[in-house]
Amino acid sequence: MQLGLEIGESPELAGDIGRRLTFNPTEHVVQRAFGSVCSQMMPADKAGIRQRRQQQQQQSKQQEPQGKQASKMVPKITTDSDTEAGIDPPDLLTSDPDHVKSTHRVRKTSENGPVPSEDLSVEVVDSQPLIREREAREEQKRGEMKHKEETALTIALECFFPYLVAGFGMVAAGMVLDIVQHWPVFIQVSEVFILVPALLGLKGNLEMTLASRLSTAANLGYMDNRKEQWRLILGNMALTQAQALVVGFLAAVAAIVFGWIPEGKFDIHHAFLLTASSMVTASLACAILGTVMIAVVILSRKCKVNPDNVATPIAASLGDLTTLALLSWISNVLWRAITVEDGARFWMAPTITVAFFLSAPFWMYISHKNPHTREVLRHGWEPVICAMVISSGGGLILDFAVSAYHGIAVFTPIINGVGGNLVAVQASRLSTWLHTRGKPGKLPEGAIHGCPNPVRTFFSSGVHSRTARVLFLLVVPGHLIFLYLIAYANAGHTTITAIFTVVYLIAAMIQVAILLFVANWLVHYMWLKGNDPDNCTIPYLTALGDLLGTGLLAVAFHTLWLIGDRDSDVGD
Repeated sequence: MQLGLEIGESPELAGDIGRRLTFNPTEHVVQRAFGSVCSQMMPADKAGIRQRRQQQQQQSKQQEPQGKQASKMVPKITTDSDTEAGIDPPDLLTSDPDHVKSTHRVRKTSENGPVPSEDLSVEVVDSQPLIREREAREEQKRGEMKHKEETALTIALECFFPYLVAGFGMVAAGMVLDIVQHWPVFIQVSEVFILVPALLGLKGNLEMTLASRLSTAANLGYMDNRKEQWRLILGNMALTQAQALVVGFLAAVAAIVFGWIPEGKFDIHHAFLLTASSMVTASLACAILGTVMIAVVILSRKCKVNPDNVATPIAASLGDLTTLALLSWISNVLWRAITVEDGARFWMAPTITVAFFLSAPFWMYISHKNPHTREVLRHGWEPVICAMVISSGGGLILDFAVSAYHGIAVFTPIINGVGGNLVAVQASRLSTWLHTRGKPGKLPEGAIHGCPNPVRTFFSSGVHSRTARVLFLLVVPGHLIFLYLIAYANAGHTTITAIFTVVYLIAAMIQVAILLFVANWLVHYMWLKGNDPDNCTIPYLTALGDLLGTGLLAVAFHTLWLIGDRDSDVGD
């Protein structure tokens, strides 16, 4: 039988055989590793080994191109009995990027017992060609992405349909919020309104970030291999569950604090209701939307459509509606549990909170064991938590605005969602462009250094400026369609007049213009700092979109009230 060993430059690859034979990779690899074995051989055997080794080294030097560094040599042990039997040594070097971990296996015995040291011979093989071949394939993929620049028409056609689908979902979410704002749980526990932007923002903090990561991986060809594809999927699903539970808990804490500060009252039952509703909604919504995102990216790849243009808008098409429906239903069930029958089922909310809180370490462990999500788990919390705090600020504005202007509820998910969707497309495309030209830490040629010029952001001839113009031009026609749907369904508490439409569209355009400009700067800034924009930028941008959207919408309604358009009782 044959005995195989592959040892690289790292001592970790030596495995058990390196420790047993006192392997030192820095000093005379073959001589020090197998000196104790060779010392037991006959002089003729030693001379034969040295002669074969010298011949192979001379052949390697002759084949190596001039000016190149010496190739990395990997010792491999075989037995003379295998050679005499006509058995070729196994090809331990594969093109699998994980072969370093998966192929350094050692079989110290044959079927007939231990292999005698006299039968050992050393063969040196060259691993550098396979490494160069893999690097060449990656460079070829990057080169293809560099030269694949889309026209404005292509970008518009690929973005507009998912944008409309997402808008229909946001219109439905607005209608749901317009209805549930009159439910007892939203009236008695008004802090639930603070949860709305924070939990709706999860689609930006987690789902759009997931879509951006998967889109970049798909564009770079990392999802073409089925094994690697499943590893990416499982790791990212576990990561989003862990992040959803933590963010849901922190969002509930923020809502409790923001609700307690102005009133100075604290109700333990309301606190558990907010916490349980937030954590359950976040977990279930991320599981549903994560599955949809994975299917969209894989299907886009098979249909030869750029996932960056499709995945992030579709993430929001069902995101707002699913999240808001889950939050309303769960909070209403828990509210009935503490009010009906004198609170006989008051234990439901605390039990749910503890159960979901204890499940978070399990998801963290799964994502930590996955190499694709380990770094995000360690270093990806800051943008997600900061984005949650920013979105909660928007929720605080919404809590006060709804009490003064009932008509604002139906438009909040729409204006926030449109801004977040469009800026997420731009951020995802910028991130993919940077990934195809280098690695985080150094800006490639043609990238923006420092604070960008607003004129260059929208009016230069580059592909990013072209994309920004297309996305900005989608704002007006999209919102007009969504306003028509609301008017046709007689939803909301405001008549959609010409003056209302003008003021509303001005607020929406200001929001998207600011977001696209900030995205152009933030993506390059994160890349220069060595961070992956797929994990860092979209949470900040969508949270900023929620804050700007809610604030500008409140200003728009107050402006309409000042100029005499006080039609706030429509739909009551």
